[in-house]
Amino acid sequence: MKENYTFGQKAAAYAVHLFTSTGIVAGFAAILAIQEHDFRMASVWLVVALIIDGIDGTFARMANVKKVLPRMDGKTIDYVIDFATYAIIPAYFFYESDLVVESLRFPLSALILLVSAMYYGREGMVTSDNYFLGFPVLWNMVVVVHLFLLDFSQTGNAVFIVLYAILHFVPIKFVYPSRAPRAQIWTILNTVVFIGALAAAVWIFPERNDYLIWAGYLSIAYYAGAAIYDTFYYREDGGKKTVNGGR
Repeated sequence: MKENYTFGQKAAAYAVHLFTSTGIVAGFAAILAIQEHDFRMASVWLVVALIIDGIDGTFARMANVKKVLPRMDGKTIDYVIDFATYAIIPAYFFYESDLVVESLRFPLSALILLVSAMYYGREGMVTSDNYFLGFPVLWNMVVVVHLFLLDFSQTGNAVFIVLYAILHFVPIKFVYPSRAPRAQIWTILNTVVFIGALAAAVWIFPERNDYLIWAGYLSIAYYAGAAIYDTFYYREDGGKKTVNGGR
């Protein structure tokens, strides 16, 4: 039997979709800042878009949007905005920065876009046990981290861009911080440290601080170690497994 929802319930559901859609406005603001080479402000807008994407699902569940507005697909809205703010705009950000030598800016920007499009075409980007399968499309974070926090050479940045692109298609489980099935408290604490170090690095830019750089290295090492452990040794029942999946 079809349920009848009140005007208020429908208005709340539409408001959630509108809130989700504001992510693309934040992304457009980032484009304007990148165009002016105001990289700090561009980073702020990309983080705003990231925050919107991180909390809109909670609002959607509160407003029961799937049932109240069955002909509106919030996931499709999400995918459109995510591809813009996690791939297209970061690729432009990367192109306009000096992270790599000028001759590599367009080829590597194209690589970012190509692998992101291919990754979005895969089924099972998020596994049944809540991991990203392969390095997730988070080029917004890659560009901001390499520009403001890490202190790599242009050659080093180029090598890592290629590495991240390859890792999109390697079946390694990357932790989804808010849904981590194990060590969630430690993962969230690590994420807080990482975001704090990144925010401080953006704030003091163009100066650099060794303590912030090392905090960034250690946080990234935690994520890398977790990916290796969770892929090859961790079972959902809390036991351990060998690399070949045996006990």
